[in-house]
Amino acid sequence: MTAILSEATRMRDLIAEVGKSLFDRRLSSGSTGNISVRLSDGSMLMTPTNVSLGALEPGRLSHLDEDCNHLSGDKPTKEAFLHSCVYCRRAGAGAVVHLHSTHSVAVSILADVDPADVLPPLTAYYVMRVGRLPLIPYFAPGDRDLARAVEAAAADHHAMLLSNHGPVVAGSTLRDAQYAMEELEETARLHLLLDGKAIRPLTEGQAEKLRT
Repeated sequence: MTAILSEATRMRDLIAEVGKSLFDRRLSSGSTGNISVRLSDGSMLMTPTNVSLGALEPGRLSHLDEDCNHLSGDKPTKEAFLHSCVYCRRAGAGAVVHLHSTHSVAVSILADVDPADVLPPLTAYYVMRVGRLPLIPYFAPGDRDLARAVEAAAADHHAMLLSNHGPVVAGSTLRDAQYAMEELEETARLHLLLDGKAIRPLTEGQAEKLRT
């Protein structure tokens, strides 16, 4: 029990630190976005509903059991089911970050993307941290069909882009999820900056070597 409490305290502080970093760099605005960490006992710490990632109080984070039942803390984000669905399909996932970051959302609205892999392999670091990025069809926020679509995609992908909504990224640790999310957002920004220009992305062979 002491070990779990110590782990939870460290993770609470880290969630608040990462949330503030994302907010301060305008990767999250208002009360959008949510972060979760899965503890070693299978329960989850999660950002509460209607709270800015830039103003998280560690002691008020939501604590949920592995079945997404609220145990303590403030009321969890209404998108808690997105996190739960990723964890149930990815045994190695220790954290999930979901943002409404500007450039990634902009890409999710484009009509001519490949739904199997939304962004081209522009850089090696994008391929290593994100890999292939599927586009999840649009569902209204809170729709349980969105949870089912995310769960299906999570079996093969740790990063997904929700149509007209934003990215969801899992990592073995919160730092891994954070860095992958930042790489995704930066690549989305590059993709939009390069629109209309002839580009030279990595070849499929080059990208495949980085994925393996």
